[in-house]
This record gives sequence, structure tokens and C-alpha cells, in this order.
Amino acid sequence: MFFRSDIPKLKQDLTLQTHLLGCDLTLKTRWGVFSPRAIDDGTILLMKHLKIEETDKCLDLGCGYGPIGLAVAKSCSKGEVHMVDKDFVAVELSNANAKLNHLDNAKAYLSDAFSNVNKSEYFDQVISNVPAKVGREQLSIILYDAYDALKPGGKIVFVTINGLRNFIKDNFKSVFGNYKKIKQGQKYTIAEAIKVK
Repeated sequence: MFFRSDIPKLKQDLTLQTHLLGCDLTLKTRWGVFSPRAIDDGTILLMKHLKIEETDKCLDLGCGYGPIGLAVAKSCSKGEVHMVDKDFVAVELSNANAKLNHLDNAKAYLSDAFSNVNKSEYFDQVISNVPAKVGREQLSIILYDAYDALKPGGKIVFVTINGLRNFIKDNFKSVFGNYKKIKQGQKYTIAEAIKVK
């Protein structure tokens, strides 16, 4: 239980120090966004298996306060990272964290999935820690939009709870014509598909 006297402290941003994709990051976060106290296990697993090229153009879908997108931005110093979220607080925090970590190749903006991502055959990678409650209809919309946004040869990389792995497998195969399981942990599975040229 919290008292009125606790509220000013609870309103202050939290600060995380983390090491993702071989890079150190300082991240400001806040109560109300996903996993504010620590980097979640799905993201940690994803970061251990994600491969980024220096010139990649990447989209972090559902960026939260930016741990995936900003770690990717450090790894693709000659590329760029678009970070999108439908939560304005997440977008605000991601942009603040980009500044805090001196990353000028990453920008966050408000978008419900791809609704404000006006890019066709642009990205080398679409990356997401997919929320468990996103819904099958929305996931289907996302996959077809991701296909259109990726360059030929580009790839989509998702980490999901294990309960969604068969849905992702079936839908990656349906939309992209291929599927590869990168890693399955106790709770999460990383999968990718490639937009065949």
C-alpha cells in the first residue's frame, strides 16, 4: 500500500543501467509502461540472438521505452532505427533515451503498429517483442504490413511467449513462405522469416 506522501517519488522516472547487444545503455522508464523495473526476459533472450548489420534500417515495433530499438541503433551506427508505439508515454521515453545515449540514428513516433509507418520495401529488419494480448487479428494485420515494409531479403524477427509460437509459425509460413525458430527458452520463443526476393 502507498500513501499520499509516496506519490511524488512514484511519479519520478526510474533509471536502468543495462547491457544489450554488447552495448551499455542508460534508460529512463516510468510506472505504467511495460516492464519498468528491469529489462524483461523476452527482450533479454531476443538480444542474445539478434544479428544486426552496421548499415541496417530497422523498425522496432511496440518499442516501449526503447531497450530493443536503442541497442539496435548502437549496433547499426551507419543505419537507422524507427521505433513505434501506440502509447505516447513510451514514445516520449524512447526519444528521451535516444538523446540520453547520444543516438541520433534512432527516432520514436506514435503509431498503432504500421498505421503511421509510411515506408514500402524500406526496412532490412522488423523486430518486436510481441505483447501476449495483442490478439490474432492484429497480429495478422501486422505480419502483412511488415511484409510490405521489408526490402526483398529483409527479415522479421519476433520474440513471443511460447503459447503464441505455433500461431507465429503458421502465419510466418502463410505470409512469408518460410519460418525459422531461432531459439526457444522456458517462456519465450524467437522466430524469424525472410521476405524472399
